[in-house]
Amino acid sequence: MTMKIADFHYELPDELIAQVPAKRRQDSRMLVVDRASGTFDDRQFTDLPGLLNEDVLLVLNNTKVFPARLFGHSETGARVEIFLIRETGVNEWEALVRPARRLRPGKKVIFGERLSGTILERTDDGKFNIRFEPDGDFDEILDELGKTPLPPYIKRDRDLIDTDRERYQTVYAKNRGAIAAPTAGLHFTPDVIGQIRGRGVTVAEITLHVGYGTFEPVRAEDLSQHRVMAESYEIDEQTAAALNLAVTEGRRIVAVGTTTTRALESNIGEFGQFRGGKHLADLTITPGFRFCAVGALLTNFHLPESSLLVLTSTFGGHELIMSAYRHAVAERYRFYSYGDCMLIM
Repeated sequence: MTMKIADFHYELPDELIAQVPAKRRQDSRMLVVDRASGTFDDRQFTDLPGLLNEDVLLVLNNTKVFPARLFGHSETGARVEIFLIRETGVNEWEALVRPARRLRPGKKVIFGERLSGTILERTDDGKFNIRFEPDGDFDEILDELGKTPLPPYIKRDRDLIDTDRERYQTVYAKNRGAIAAPTAGLHFTPDVIGQIRGRGVTVAEITLHVGYGTFEPVRAEDLSQHRVMAESYEIDEQTAAALNLAVTEGRRIVAVGTTTTRALESNIGEFGQFRGGKHLADLTITPGFRFCAVGALLTNFHLPESSLLVLTSTFGGHELIMSAYRHAVAERYRFYSYGDCMLIM
């Protein structure tokens, strides 16, 4: 099935882009989409435990966001912003840089008394390779100097205190390495997870470190030409066994987030069954893809013409999901990372 990225466009008023999280994590709205009946229902996220039963395996992505945004200045005093994307060597990173035009190879950037960096090269796709010179442990210095890597549609004053560090993180985050939060998980609290377990639901965790590929713009008009950048993920042996047992018993696997979905579908697609270990999610989900692992998906509302909206509508059905999005706009749902969520059953 050939579709154009323009088929995934919808109109969204700026005021519906959530700039701050809900006062309490669990206070989000949830649009429940029923694929079988082609209908949707306005609910609250706190209704989620009641919609799950003991035949469900709920899978969470326990990646932990690190403060990947650094603000510094060049040796001439010009302000510089660095967004770390991927570690390429010891204290060497691929990054996005602003302002890009002023930073040539050999230029030095100073972030504080304990950290500086040197531009090594600019890559063909406009990114930069940087070598950092930390005075001490790099991760510890990042925790001290770095800022939460919020997406660009969430506006913050760079000079104010980092107020998002706790809320732009799931309550079950464990394994450091993500440059963006798996935002469908931001609604969960220990109490909600306890309610879910109390209904006999099995809860399992995997790790996929959300990278730049997750939110990189789709630049191909024809979706058959689009590829999402590979991302590393890990499934432990106990979780792999639980997933395989769920498949054998015909139980439904509910993925929390598109990153979880991509990891699970990559794993079973590569090996024929779930296999533990560290692997690479090198899968682009577009219309026509056959889902073999995930039976239901909890996800936030995504940007128009994004790879995440393409994945979501491939799972739920293009017409149904785009209709649900228009409904969510009309009903004034809150969108994107700090916004409300959708459960596709």
